Amino acid sequence: MLVDTHCHLHDREFFSTKQAGEILERALKKGVEKIICIGTNPEDSMSARDFAKTHQNVFWTYGTHPNETNSKNLFKRDEKLVAIGEVGLDYHYEGYDRDRQIELFEQMLQLAQDNNLPLSFHVREAFDDFFPIIENFPKIRGVVHSFSDNKRNLKRILDETDFFIGVNGMATYSTLPTPPLNRILLETDAPFLAPAPFRNTTNEPGYIYEIANWLSDKLKVNFSQVESETTKNAHKLFGI
Repeated sequence: MLVDTHCHLHDREFFSTKQAGEILERALKKGVEKIICIGTNPEDSMSARDFAKTHQNVFWTYGTHPNETNSKNLFKRDEKLVAIGEVGLDYHYEGYDRDRQIELFEQMLQLAQDNNLPLSFHVREAFDDFFPIIENFPKIRGVVHSFSDNKRNLKRILDETDFFIGVNGMATYSTLPTPPLNRILLETDAPFLAPAPFRNTTNEPGYIYEIANWLSDKLKVNFSQVESETTKNAHKLFGI
């Protein structure tokens, strides 16, 4: 069994209801038996919740992306809610509001801590602020989604936290540092970041198989070991 721990299959801007159903069927045929749909703002999170309600193997998260700083909180627990995310800091684009991003991030960290939920972190060009902030929330658990930074920051995550690292299609065509298998969660971020050889096409959860196969070659371990370790990690963090 494989798990896609981060996708946006519920987003109707990219996928119709029919397309989403067909994509789920293809994923199951590739051994991807569980999928987590990630919320990027309160309204989008509710869409993820509604999509999860109609599919047995789909779960959802509640989150507010750092580029969605004006969103209003609509948080409400649900039996298929598995995390808070994606939340964090993103300093990539000009005009970002650093203070507001930090304020929102701290609110989401507190929400996760109060509800004993793990987090899916979005951190882009902002690790210098990320590490001091999370030190104030020592009980949190989580995954650094779509890690795209340097070896130094990867080492800090591995040494200073218990967080997992999200590995997706971007790793298959880049020179990103590769985390150890016992800290990896597989993700697609579908419809974005399709792995080689599907780069620049619409990504989908079934491509988790391609990412796992690439990791098997990269780490020089059997595919079955990648499958079992990453699925175990997903269960440990999200309880699925």
